[in-house]
Amino acid sequence: METQPVIQLSNAKIFQGKLLILDEVNINIDKGQFIYLIGKTGSGKSSLLKTLYGDLQLKDGEGEVAGYDLKKLKNKQIPFLRRKLGIIFQDFQLLRDRSVHDNLIFVMKATGWTDKKKMKERMDDVLEKVELQNKGYKMPHELSGGEQQRVAIARALINDPELILADEPTGNLDPATSDNIIHLLSDISMNGTAVLMATHDYNLMEKFKSKTIKCEDGKVITE
Repeated sequence: METQPVIQLSNAKIFQGKLLILDEVNINIDKGQFIYLIGKTGSGKSSLLKTLYGDLQLKDGEGEVAGYDLKKLKNKQIPFLRRKLGIIFQDFQLLRDRSVHDNLIFVMKATGWTDKKKMKERMDDVLEKVELQNKGYKMPHELSGGEQQRVAIARALINDPELILADEPTGNLDPATSDNIIHLLSDISMNGTAVLMATHDYNLMEKFKSKTIKCEDGKVITE
């Protein structure tokens, strides 16, 4: 089977402002791979993820994500890059004042969906994937932490992304719920979407073994 790279970084330098965070970053991630991103707090994990979704500019080295050249990425292209990505955060980042359905509709409208029938079909589809098909009318505060993270995953899946970037997605969840979220992300990767997941949870990694990328001493090491 031919591999299809979703992320390629070659001799990349990751900066925040003028501060060099990571040097000589070489990463290749293919379609359907599930990879952990580990490292101590402050080691550069979040800066690396931000560079991949266009929040930090790649000034030095080569980098491509989902077919976009990060070095040549213009501001007006960033929304198009992000349509090919799903981004999941530790604190869910749901809109608290609207229902699960309306959270998903908000993202769809923001990424160019207009056909109401297709929007409803896609919404039903992603909620079924995360086993929340009967929770669309609920408000975020009516859901458990694990359910809220499932909504965040459904939101990340809306545009059928090539890549999911998950920044500590189990950080606020209990162990049993964390296991369920990893199972879900693992299933998503088996269906062809690459998953890069930043985590501190070594117990989880022990249970669900996968390839690991480590940020340490200003470098990135593939294990």
